[in-house]
Amino acid sequence: MKCIKSGEKKLCLVQGDITLADCDAVVNAANSHLQHGGGVARAIVRRGGYTIQEECDKLGYVPVGSAVISGAGRLKARYVIHAVGPMMGEGDEDAKLKSAVLSALKLAVNHAVKSLAFPAISSGIFGFPLERCARILLGTAQQFQREQASAPHIYVYLYSRDDYNVFLDTLTALEKNFGKEKDEPGD
Repeated sequence: MKCIKSGEKKLCLVQGDITLADCDAVVNAANSHLQHGGGVARAIVRRGGYTIQEECDKLGYVPVGSAVISGAGRLKARYVIHAVGPMMGEGDEDAKLKSAVLSALKLAVNHAVKSLAFPAISSGIFGFPLERCARILLGTAQQFQREQASAPHIYVYLYSRDDYNVFLDTLTALEKNFGKEKDEPGD
């Protein structure tokens, strides 16, 4: 695990299974119909139980760039936040991914979540490039933590070592840039 401080909050990378995260809430990389057929969504329902899918069926359609919240079934978390990221090729993907991340973060704050686990939203079957996902997700999360006093600690879970290393490069760059911003005279 690698963490940086963003104000009083931690922004961390974890190589592992997000369904085992010991956080107040877990973010699901959802589709607009909230059907948990594959990837992170399927893993969440497998571990947390079908009650998560049943609750999502009642929530209905969620537009790309938005998020909704449900219970977490048998997961350690209290909530699952279903963030709908973009499919590559649909247009304006970067802005839509940033919106999905912000929507999840705002829901977390509204539900007094103190720790939140994110996956690499849209980087699986939706085909979003992993490096861009890392830059947008980590950059958005860091900025939110700096600006929002009640922001949660954020843990980004990456299942494979290769994915973890891509995010690690981005996190390391953010840490260096944040340090330079703090040290510049005249601020």
